[in-house]
Amino acid sequence: MSRLVLSPLVIVVVLLAGLLAYLYFPSATEERKASPSATPVKVAIVQEQPFPITVDALGTAKASESITITSQQTEVVSTINFDDGDRAEAGQVLVQLNNTEEQARISELEANIAEAERQFTRVKNLAKSSSASEQLFDEQQARVQSLQAQLDVAKAQLNELTIKAPFAGLLGLRQVSIGALVQPGDVITTLDDTSVIKVDFSVAEAHLASLAKGQMVSALSSAYPDETFKGEISTVGTRVDPVSRSVQVRALIDNENAKLRPGMLLQITLQKRVLNTLILPEKALVPVEERQYVFVVDGEIVRQQEVKIGVRRPGIVQVLEGLSAGEKVVTEGTLRVRDKSTVRILNETVGE
Repeated sequence: MSRLVLSPLVIVVVLLAGLLAYLYFPSATEERKASPSATPVKVAIVQEQPFPITVDALGTAKASESITITSQQTEVVSTINFDDGDRAEAGQVLVQLNNTEEQARISELEANIAEAERQFTRVKNLAKSSSASEQLFDEQQARVQSLQAQLDVAKAQLNELTIKAPFAGLLGLRQVSIGALVQPGDVITTLDDTSVIKVDFSVAEAHLASLAKGQMVSALSSAYPDETFKGEISTVGTRVDPVSRSVQVRALIDNENAKLRPGMLLQITLQKRVLNTLILPEKALVPVEERQYVFVVDGEIVRQQEVKIGVRRPGIVQVLEGLSAGEKVVTEGTLRVRDKSTVRILNETVGE
């Protein structure tokens, strides 16, 4: 069995390695203990800014005026004067129903009235010379009046066979064709005046004192996510619902560009007042059970501070207690720091 032989060079190398380990590594460990690595974070400066207090609600868009065009008589459609989606003017004839019988009836009554009036004039002249009795005079006068009343009824019936637009607006889809027999209640089309949109929404009774006619509102629609529609309150309901404890509010929104349509869901924002208050980025909050905390930067150290918050808005929150204007709070890196941790601020110059 051969012996293990160590050369003097190997022995010298081992001794030097041991000496270096003794001299270097303990001091490195002590240095790490004395200067722990700082956690990189981003901060924001707590500032006092105008902060609008708003009320949010959901409402359904309605046309300023909206009706379903129907027939009042049972008759055949003879003429249609519109296409789907046309714009109609007030008084425009949309559909003409067959009116041959009514026109003939009117012509007959007009001829009978003309003859009755001639007879009435003759009897009236005879009555002046006492050649005709007063009874005959009254009978002839009553006949003229009766025929005139029948003529008025016939003209009203003839008018009902001409279907007109009662106001200007946009027509919907046509539901009848020429030659179709329509009856009272049959839908012909729809007519909506969308130049102004009405929006009804509910507001909690706690906000009743801040509601007033003429107050400005803004509306958002999922169909146009990047556009805000402006309007104003036209009516505040006179009653509070005893079940929901809310009051109905109606707002009018200008719709000259015809983007909004009846039935659309709108998110309504009503501004109550504007406060000058402390504002904090919402991402700086660290919730612990029912409390809210932030990490305040003091030099290179952070301290955990409880805060009392108020109204939230997307991305920001109102601070009621716990902070002062000008303090720096951690907005990014909150999960990596603890109370009295050492931090290194990455955005010192911008304070974002």
